[in-house]
Amino acid sequence: MEILVFVKPVPEAESRLRPRADGKGLDPEGVKWVLTGYDESAVEQALLMKEALAGSHVRSVSFGPAPRGEEVLRASLALGCDSATWVEQPPGIEPDSTDLVRTLALVSRRYPADLILLGKQAGDHEGGLAASALAAALGRPGFSFVVNLRFEAARQRFTFQRVAEEGVESWEVPGPIVVGLQQAWNDPRTAKLQNILKSRRMPIEKVPASEVVAAVGDHPRSTVEQFLLPPPRTGAKMVEFSTPEEAAQKLVRLLREEAKVFP
Repeated sequence: MEILVFVKPVPEAESRLRPRADGKGLDPEGVKWVLTGYDESAVEQALLMKEALAGSHVRSVSFGPAPRGEEVLRASLALGCDSATWVEQPPGIEPDSTDLVRTLALVSRRYPADLILLGKQAGDHEGGLAASALAAALGRPGFSFVVNLRFEAARQRFTFQRVAEEGVESWEVPGPIVVGLQQAWNDPRTAKLQNILKSRRMPIEKVPASEVVAAVGDHPRSTVEQFLLPPPRTGAKMVEFSTPEEAAQKLVRLLREEAKVFP
């Protein structure tokens, strides 16, 4: 089985973030880029499918400017992906969701796969649109918020579940499909030291920005006007108490008189 897993670099949670000088984006200086949590699950799921189906091949793909794409691709290779491709973001262009999906579709056609995996959403913009939009662009079945994804080789069917408001849905779908994964069978594995060292020597294929511009264009349909960080938190206020009843009374008073959340 050919498996394509898209991964997106996002800032590490402990990174100190600040706007760029023009105020229209994130300043990447000093930011450590890592796999977003749901993409970690997507990589783990791809590797579990590979281990369950002999002869499978997993390719990780990342779209973005250098060097952040290479960082997460090396991480994917260290975890066990067989190959990696970096899709270069055209310099000076901030692609919107439509351009992103058209780029992912370009790569998906270049590397035909039975299963295309993405995290259900990224850890920065959290739009949650990529999997469904990519499926529409490719004319394939697409599902998001997926758990317990498996493949029944005898019937050539993918099986999985989706948690919906009305309950748990169980699905059977023939491939090829696009999946926005919520959770893998297992928690994401940790890369071993020898695999990390090996991943540093493995080649990473490149789709140059010129090919992206030729397929997508160089004029995004939307632009960022202003990028602002949330206001700093004022800190917590500790409530001293002797009994749970006293704690509740003091908390309600503070919420009413100071936080003004109660009438």
